[in-house]
Amino acid sequence: MVIKTDELPAAAPADSAREHGSQAGGKGRPGAAELPSVMLLNGDCPESLKKEAAAAEPPRENGLDEAGPGDETTGQEVIVIQDTGFSVKILAPGIEPFSLQVSPQEMVQEIHQVLMDREDTCHRTCFSLHLDGNVLDHFSELRSVEGLQEGSVLRVVEEPYTVREARIHVRHVRDLLKSLDPSDAFNGVDCNSLSFLSVFTDGDLGDSGKRKKGLEMDPIDCTPPEYILPGSRERPLCPLQPQNRDWKPLQCLKVLTMSGWNPPPGNRKMHGDLMYLFVITAEDRQVSITASTRGFYLNQSTAYHFNPKPASPRFLSHSLVELLNQISPTFKKNFAVLQKKRVQRHPFERIATPFQVYSWTAPQAEHAMDCVRAEDAYTSRLGYEEHIPGQTRDWNEELQTTRELPRKNLPERLLRERAIFKVHSDFTAAATRGAMAVIDGNVMAINPSEETKMQMFIWNNIFFSLGFDVRDHYKDFGGDVAAYVAPTNDLNGVRTYNAVDVEGLYTLGTVVVDYRGYRVTAQSIIPGILERDQEQSVIYGSIDFGKTVVSHPRYLELLERTSRPLKILRHQVLNDRDEEVELCSSVECKGIIGNDGRHYILDLLRTFPPDLNFLPVPGEELPEECARAGFPRAHRHKLCCLRQELVDAFVEHRYLLFMKLAALQLMQQNASQLETPSSLENGGPSSLESKSEDPPGQEAGSEEEGSSASGLAKVKELAETIAADDGTADPRSREVIRNACKAVGSISSTAFDIRFNPDIFSPGVRFPESCQDEVRDQKQLLKDAAAFLLSCQIPGLKIGIGELITRSAKHIFKTYLQGVELSGLSAAISHFLNCFLSSYPNPVAHLPADELVSKKRNKRRKNRPPGAADNTAWAVMTPQELWKNICQEAKNYFDFDLECETVDQAVETYGLQKITLLREISLKTGIQVLLKEYSFDSRHKPAFTEEDVLNIFPVVKHVNPKASDAFHFFQSGQAKVQQGFLKEGCELINEALNLFNNVYGAMHVETCACLRLLARLHYIMGDYAEALSNQQKAVLMSERVMGTEHPNTIQEYMHLALYCFASSQLSTALSLLYRARYLMLLVFGEDHPEMALLDNNIGLVLHGVMEYDLSLRFLENALAVSTKYHGPKALKVALSHHLVARVYESKAEFRSALQHEKEGYTIYKTQLGEDHEKTKESSEYLKCLTQQAVALQRTMNEIYRNGSSANIPPLKFTAPSMASVLEQLNVINGILFIPLSQKDLENLKAEVARRHQLQEASRNRDRAEEPMATEPAPAGAPGDLGSQPPAAKDPSPSVQG
Repeated sequence: MVIKTDELPAAAPADSAREHGSQAGGKGRPGAAELPSVMLLNGDCPESLKKEAAAAEPPRENGLDEAGPGDETTGQEVIVIQDTGFSVKILAPGIEPFSLQVSPQEMVQEIHQVLMDREDTCHRTCFSLHLDGNVLDHFSELRSVEGLQEGSVLRVVEEPYTVREARIHVRHVRDLLKSLDPSDAFNGVDCNSLSFLSVFTDGDLGDSGKRKKGLEMDPIDCTPPEYILPGSRERPLCPLQPQNRDWKPLQCLKVLTMSGWNPPPGNRKMHGDLMYLFVITAEDRQVSITASTRGFYLNQSTAYHFNPKPASPRFLSHSLVELLNQISPTFKKNFAVLQKKRVQRHPFERIATPFQVYSWTAPQAEHAMDCVRAEDAYTSRLGYEEHIPGQTRDWNEELQTTRELPRKNLPERLLRERAIFKVHSDFTAAATRGAMAVIDGNVMAINPSEETKMQMFIWNNIFFSLGFDVRDHYKDFGGDVAAYVAPTNDLNGVRTYNAVDVEGLYTLGTVVVDYRGYRVTAQSIIPGILERDQEQSVIYGSIDFGKTVVSHPRYLELLERTSRPLKILRHQVLNDRDEEVELCSSVECKGIIGNDGRHYILDLLRTFPPDLNFLPVPGEELPEECARAGFPRAHRHKLCCLRQELVDAFVEHRYLLFMKLAALQLMQQNASQLETPSSLENGGPSSLESKSEDPPGQEAGSEEEGSSASGLAKVKELAETIAADDGTADPRSREVIRNACKAVGSISSTAFDIRFNPDIFSPGVRFPESCQDEVRDQKQLLKDAAAFLLSCQIPGLKIGIGELITRSAKHIFKTYLQGVELSGLSAAISHFLNCFLSSYPNPVAHLPADELVSKKRNKRRKNRPPGAADNTAWAVMTPQELWKNICQEAKNYFDFDLECETVDQAVETYGLQKITLLREISLKTGIQVLLKEYSFDSRHKPAFTEEDVLNIFPVVKHVNPKASDAFHFFQSGQAKVQQGFLKEGCELINEALNLFNNVYGAMHVETCACLRLLARLHYIMGDYAEALSNQQKAVLMSERVMGTEHPNTIQEYMHLALYCFASSQLSTALSLLYRARYLMLLVFGEDHPEMALLDNNIGLVLHGVMEYDLSLRFLENALAVSTKYHGPKALKVALSHHLVARVYESKAEFRSALQHEKEGYTIYKTQLGEDHEKTKESSEYLKCLTQQAVALQRTMNEIYRNGSSANIPPLKFTAPSMASVLEQLNVINGILFIPLSQKDLENLKAEVARRHQLQEASRNRDRAEEPMATEPAPAGAPGDLGSQPPAAKDPSPSVQG
């Protein structure tokens, strides 16, 4: 648990780090956390960039530990949250007393939860806890309970039931009965999701690690399934969701449901009857049960006769489970087994995820009777009323109140962030449910008389609108197309303003849901907005895209605080009366003060600057590189904007340019004034000079690279001096900074500060005459950004043809679905999939029979779901027509020429797989198909029937609130690791894990990243058991929150396999790698650069278990893939040749071994030179191979000469040692153990600490007011660890921890 009573020293810097990062805009400079690590984790950027970043951009300590890495203080700062737990004894009726470990920060209700989950007490829900005869309050913290201490005895006391408690009890019993049943996960309800890891690890890895230690080389079955071997054309779908043997449900009851005799009549209420249940036991006995205030008993009612008198045996039980145990022996036996299995599962397999994850395939499931599900579907269980007093939740009030919680110290911030996260995930779930209800036609519109497209809805205090251009609002921007993209742009704006988190500025809860071809925006409701006209409400911004514009001083003040981090320029525009109006956002951004007095901003769809490549403006020329590529191009809508990441990258790029320009000018000044001791500090404060421990001369004498790095440091110092504006910098130095600012388009002439005017090039917005210069500069800046996108960012991307095809198909599918009635949905979707993916030339759509008969009746339905015209136009689509449209869409939208007219041509031309296309289109549109093998290539029957389409899910976009302190700890931990301080890094990352758990609960993507890195650190530090345990959690979490075949999950499987191999669990390691390869084939196919890494892993493990022929199949495939993607001369390819040579050596095929090692040697020699250690190693190995080949040849000659009487010494073929295989596995996975003696390590740390202190000394005193969020480099930090062999520097960048 996480709390600290007094104010922490570490709490403040966390905030200052946030301020820090936001100074020069956005996320700050890439701090240490993002620097390419040399030691353990491979960076994502190309080598050239690494060098540049390392030179110009030293890692910034991220504010959480300002002390130098060598200082002792980090120790106290890391242990932020240490609460000492204690144990209490629990006395529950009917079982032996047991002790329970608790923590002072826990609430009493958390003990309730634990008892409801424990195997021996799980059947109790309605009880209280007593200490010395006093009842403990549910919501009090344990530390506030008087007299509660180590060894205290808590007594479980059964309480009388109410209707609410009885319902909760029945719901809980049903949950226990369904606890191993995966149907909720397949159906995407209640935040359940799938995990298959246990199928491949046979239970928990931790235990098996202990068991299998001695059996290192027991014979194990290594044969992979045929379909995952390199070169296999088969892509089966069924192995995607292997049936877990625990899923065969143990039947405890046949039926448990509410009785038709509910609710109890008045006279029975007065006897304490709360409700009646109907049960059919596994032995086919039908019984009626009364839930009363004292518990559960059998009554004498039957299906047709009401008799509430108790039946015999007259057994009253406080728990329904105890009653059922009495009347059904099968229930008693199976329920006990079920609970044993339930508690054996890893907790991560059963905890709910924060947001719903949907599965695109599911097996055919039996639809079983379920009273709770039936009740939930038909009672309006809007926001889970049974947990919250009062009916519906006031979402807006909850969302805004949580933001107003105090945030002065760490415990307060944690409480605040946890509340924000919880409300957001609840709001997202409610909004999703509501959006589906709206599209399914189950919600009444608030303007029912208008056309369906124009209707708006309110349900559960959430406002829903459809993505259509209803009042020609977006006429100038692209009509319906613009209205469709506006909600996602708006959501990105909300996300960004939320992240900046300015006190006093409020945004609406926003969720965008795509469902059945419609886009629905769900928003929380500003208090009072529905009672007044929009014109009256808006006191800032414009409701007509810039014709009438108003401003408001309080809004300007609030938005001014966001302008620096969001890089938005405060600017003037003209309104319809030609008056100047000042804004600090785009004109559409509206400010409304709610009846609650809060300042809300909404319509944030143009928070980011426009992308001029897709916005032709008459009379404006784009830079040459854009024009060369054929830009600007007219797009369907005019709301194309640059992503936030791009804006950050552009500003980053400009910042490096700024530093280089200034450094260059300074060096020129220095050169012309060498006689002066130091022109930089000319007239500078003597304090600065005396602070620096190195005399300036020392730098001048160093190599060129050193001098440019020091030049940058001086620019940094100078920029800070000038920004501080204390008049100490000399005019020439000011000139240097002014010139550099002007050259990069900074809005300030004394500091680097780039901001964009979001209204530039906005149709209908006019600027005052006085601002023409500024407008001109801003236009140029936007043009530069457009060119930067083309010349710097896009070349790093690869176009995925499959992605292009499925996105185009998605656009067509959206419009196609809007014309489909609910009754024709599965027929329409299966017909679309046939036209898209099946080789069958003329699939015929099956219209539902009644649709043709009952047209008259349908005409009268007034409240039809939007767009549901009685329309069967979808049924006439043909494959030829669909593919023609896909090619057209790819051309119009992406300007890409697809050269194919059918799916088979596309597969042939671009090397695609139909199964991958099916997965992509299903994920993008929410389709769920039956898990079976589809015969896509049959020309005699279509691949899909109506029965194959099981469901259609919503695709949901929402805000992800962040755990800021946890994230700072995580980044600091990464920075420490990259400087070589593994232990300190490990402590920081453990702390981050605690904080993530505290804010997000147990399941979250960021927690997953934390666990992965922890596992890797433990592995590097030699603690394999801990590495396994953390990585197992990371895999389970990745499966649950990202999806069972998400690319992240595939990588997590690979890491886990490595740690299993290191722990001598060879068969588990192989089955995990085979699973990863199967998923990889399904998601990407054989032709993917990552496949080389995976195949190298598999080949090495097979080599280790002496399966040489199999091993070669995988290693040679890896060699081919590496050669294709990295070129025949790449270091990766050299490493691949070496791995293949080793297997040939083990097979005694020395000629092949020599041939491969020679190839590798040649690459090393040309790339690294004769003297590099890799070249020398390869040369040694060649000699060794040659000797072995000669020895073998001699022996063969002896045999030829002397026949069978030859006297031959036995040849020694050694199986590779596990250690050598593990060493190679570490190399290819980018994990390096740097052999340093203790003394080397001490020296290294001392050097890093020394440089760190130097850097601290040269920093500006007033860090908080700093104009540019960067600091000079402890240049030696990552670099000094550069004893890394280049072959390992090269492995795939995406395996970083």
